[in-house]
Order: sequence, then C-alpha cells, then structure tokens
Amino acid sequence: MEQLEVISWKILDALKNSASKIYKTIGDIDTDEQMSVFCQIEEDYLELFYSEVESSYIRRFDDEDEFFSTIEGRKEELGEEDYDTIKYFDEDSIYEDESTEDFNGYDIKDVDDDDY
Repeated sequence: MEQLEVISWKILDALKNSASKIYKTIGDIDTDEQMSVFCQIEEDYLELFYSEVESSYIRRFDDEDEFFSTIEGRKEELGEEDYDTIKYFDEDSIYEDESTEDFNGYDIKDVDDDDY
C-alpha cells in the first residue's frame, strides 16, 4: 500500500472524475468532516480520502483483497450502517390536490388594522 498526502481537493476530484469505477463512498464531508471514495483507475485500486480536519490523501492498494478489506474497515471506523431508506411520501401524490372541501362562495380578504 502506498499513500500520498494531497493539499487540494481538486486533485481528488479530478481522480474521482477519471475513475473507471467507483465502488463505494463512505462518510459525508458535510456531516462527518471526512469522506472516503473507493475507486478503480485502470488497474489501480485507490482510496481518495477527503478531510476537513486531518490531511487528505490518495492511497493505492497492492491488490484487490487489501482494497476490499479496507472498505469494510472504513465502514466500521466511520460508523456506516446498512439500512433501507423509508419513503415517507409518494412522489406522485405530493402535488396532487386531495382536498374534498368546497370553497366556492368564500372570499379571502386581507384584514386591515382599521377594521378592528
């Protein structure tokens, strides 16, 4: 395993955009202050580690087994849990008017201070 410290997230972003496959993104830079992107560029397996607190780095793995075992370790370290998302709203029905009330004959007026 080789590791290279980077100063700019632009370098990490450029590598992420050129990746042939992104296997897993763990963490969230906005809430966890760190994030790891596990990806593959040609024959190389990489971890792109973004951090607001520590040094950011690029880590290259020697083989596929080391790469996938590090993914599992990072999940435990950052506390990622596997869970199913809950759909609270049916996206199609959010904007439908389901009201059965009849407002015909009602007139909405602004109340002026002089009316009191």
